[in-house]
Amino acid sequence: MDDVEKRVIGKVMRRLIPFLILCYFVAYLDRVNVSFAKLHMNQALGFSEAAFGLGAGLFFIAYFLFEVPSNIFLERVGARIWIARIMISWGIVSAAFAFIPWIAKTTGASNETVFYTLRLLLGGCEAGFFPGIIFYLTLWFPAVYRARVISFFMLAIPISSIVGAPISGMLLNLTGWGLDGWQWLFILEALPSILVGLAVLFYLTDFPRQARWLQPDEIAWLENVQATEKSNKEKVEHLSLLQALTDIRILLCALVYFCLNAASYGVAFFLPTIIKGFGVSDTQTGLLAALPFIFGAIGMVLLGRHSDRTMERKGHVAAALLMAAVGIGLSGLVSNPVIIMALLCFAQIGVSAVPPMFWPLPASFLTGASAAAGIAAINSLGNLSGFAGPYAMGYLKDLTGNFTVGLLLLAGCSIVGAVVAVSLRIDARREQIAGEIAMAH
Repeated sequence: MDDVEKRVIGKVMRRLIPFLILCYFVAYLDRVNVSFAKLHMNQALGFSEAAFGLGAGLFFIAYFLFEVPSNIFLERVGARIWIARIMISWGIVSAAFAFIPWIAKTTGASNETVFYTLRLLLGGCEAGFFPGIIFYLTLWFPAVYRARVISFFMLAIPISSIVGAPISGMLLNLTGWGLDGWQWLFILEALPSILVGLAVLFYLTDFPRQARWLQPDEIAWLENVQATEKSNKEKVEHLSLLQALTDIRILLCALVYFCLNAASYGVAFFLPTIIKGFGVSDTQTGLLAALPFIFGAIGMVLLGRHSDRTMERKGHVAAALLMAAVGIGLSGLVSNPVIIMALLCFAQIGVSAVPPMFWPLPASFLTGASAAAGIAAINSLGNLSGFAGPYAMGYLKDLTGNFTVGLLLLAGCSIVGAVVAVSLRIDARREQIAGEIAMAH
């Protein structure tokens, strides 16, 4: 039986993970490229720090509103069609940012109004993408592989920043056809989303039983493992959709994720601005902005692997959040650029490591439609801090003239997240048992 297991997991990993990493890579690029565009866009369009922070954050409000409906649709129409729809629509909206001055002139709206509207639209288009893929992975991978698989998949975040930051920095120097660098940045980074979205239609398979690239015995093994895991979980408890959205554990998981994202996006949307303040060029800003994410990628893999080996999640999540708190908090209290960069690199190890160790926690007590709804609820509630973090950073920067108070606030959020993570009442043995029984079949 071990032979089939190795064959199946190997095939599914090779077939799905690199492609899903590519999908998430272009998603994340489109989500945070506004932080680089800001270096020139703010001046070109007359935005204050607070106006930019508000616009950057509005994405997450629409993301929140459409997240759960989007995931329910995904379960009905199938992941392939829905993920393609998400990617193509957000690619089109992302490119539209390049034409803010023209749209404002044509509609008579202000530049700020057009920026806010497009950020809301982008959030609405992208809603459901991440939890949709997390749910999709649960259809293909047994529980014992999930933290590792999610950590591979989520390597796309640091990779998109490692590769995307220098590219974004260089694209700012492009001009032509009456467009500035920040406009070309939006257009050229939106194209991959549309192209990869079209590829999704031809490449992804909705369910194991439809996979022509698996042998009949391999499909049978995978479906058997999934059915066993599902029934083992349901014997313990089965949550309805409504229960999933009101379960205290889900709300607490959402709070942990909220605290993480406040720190993550609060820093990410202003990182190029902080680095530019060291007195470096756009291209150098792009290269330096990649540095924390290189450390983040290494930390994500090492801590994720250790969490899998020990089958312990809560303590690992809390420790990673405390690393983020220390790095972010201290970076606001020092003025030496080298020390600031070192602290932000240390913080990013913690920030990057949390998600792959965090997501198996709710997956240990959710099944079926309630898993889709519960995961989406945690992700959408947790992502609301993607609004709060950047808005607070921009507002406090305008108010105080520097980032110190904002960074200390984000560090405080990370500490709250660590405390809540440790107090989560989730039976770690359940996930272990479900995995062990399934693997024995």
